[in-house]
Amino acid sequence: MLLEIGIGDAYGAGFEFSPREKVETYNNLSQYCEHELGIAPGCYTDDTQMSLAIAELIISDEAWTKENLANKFVECFKRDERLGYSKGFYSFLHSISSGEEFLRKMKPQSTRNGAAMRSAPLGYVDNITKLLEMAELQASLTHDTEIGRKSSQAVALASHYAIYNLGAKENLTEFVSQYTKYNWRENWSAPVACCAEETVHALLTVLRTSESLKDVLVNSVAFSGDVDTVAAVGLGIASRSKEYCTGLPSFLIEELESGKYGKVYLEEIGRQLSEFGDANKAMNEDAKKRRLL
Repeated sequence: MLLEIGIGDAYGAGFEFSPREKVETYNNLSQYCEHELGIAPGCYTDDTQMSLAIAELIISDEAWTKENLANKFVECFKRDERLGYSKGFYSFLHSISSGEEFLRKMKPQSTRNGAAMRSAPLGYVDNITKLLEMAELQASLTHDTEIGRKSSQAVALASHYAIYNLGAKENLTEFVSQYTKYNWRENWSAPVACCAEETVHALLTVLRTSESLKDVLVNSVAFSGDVDTVAAVGLGIASRSKEYCTGLPSFLIEELESGKYGKVYLEEIGRQLSEFGDANKAMNEDAKKRRLL
């Protein structure tokens, strides 16, 4: 999953808030494009880095607490500073040195999509009640608003639905809406603002209307706007589902960044995350058998 999140993020980053002309001309899965901020082609952004933070804490032995989450957010940024964050949050992360300082100084009233964009790894949590609690807690650090918390839960649920093969993609929105108690849409067609609600609407639309992983990428970018988030989360989720035809152009992997935290690292964390999910599933199945004896 993490490798696909990185691919979707890097591909979408080349089109983030780009003019419609660029999207219509180059959104054809033939190359990575440079971001207007100067992010080189094939490099991922904050979407992947913060998803890594969530994934690394999930697979660790550390407790799921605000303090540990904050420490992980700061750690991942400090070890590998990169562009893509909003100017305000980038400056904030630059100005602090610890998770304690993060929690003390952060004003978590945002309704933007930052909590949603990092929630896909939570889909590996096999218990839905626990998943909802974990998604809400991690959102509360930066986006402690109703839509911030529910958008995090929505992405985690969509990911869980794909990972555990809970049904057809046509029923995904109903599943997510039921557990979040929020009326999500699956017919989004406008540009996507850096907005939690619009991001989830666009994500669910892409997952319902796409037939392949290629479709997920192209359809995500076609909205225009904050498309790297939709593409990153969408590809990460779709890559775990049996509902989509697999296969992507080889350049997407070959030309994805290969530094210390590049494609090899993403693939390794993704493997460990999958093993975490398999282990939890096996433990629960064993517990059910014991209760039946």
